[in-house]
Amino acid sequence: MYQKIMLAADGSDNSTRAAREAARLANCSDDSIITIVFVADFDKAKESVLHAESKDSLELTRRKQLKPIEMVLREYDAPYQVQILHGEPAPVLINYAHTESFDLVVIGSRGLNSFQEMILGSVSHKVMKRLSCPVLLVK
Repeated sequence: MYQKIMLAADGSDNSTRAAREAARLANCSDDSIITIVFVADFDKAKESVLHAESKDSLELTRRKQLKPIEMVLREYDAPYQVQILHGEPAPVLINYAHTESFDLVVIGSRGLNSFQEMILGSVSHKVMKRLSCPVLLVK
């Protein structure tokens, strides 16, 4: 089964649903571990950096966003670790997944229609398209 599972998470309801599926898969094997990967998007992070009192408070804010995801993984008693990265989400997730040689990547989908995806782009679509390992897209 899958031993190294990467869970791409942003704190949204979609990533919480993805966490539930990742936990179910991790529980199929005794030696599976989930790595929650949160990417602080530079464009969106600028404002939070400006308003943060310190580096520690900024880190705490980011960890709070992951709280619902961590709760799901604890509920399923799934082993996990957290990795916070910085940059544009899709390329950072793709690079990290390749570098760490994950067996599976689990990512939530916002459910964009075709037109929205064409205009806005989709992190999950870009990740699926560029990874060679299996990717589970959770709606």
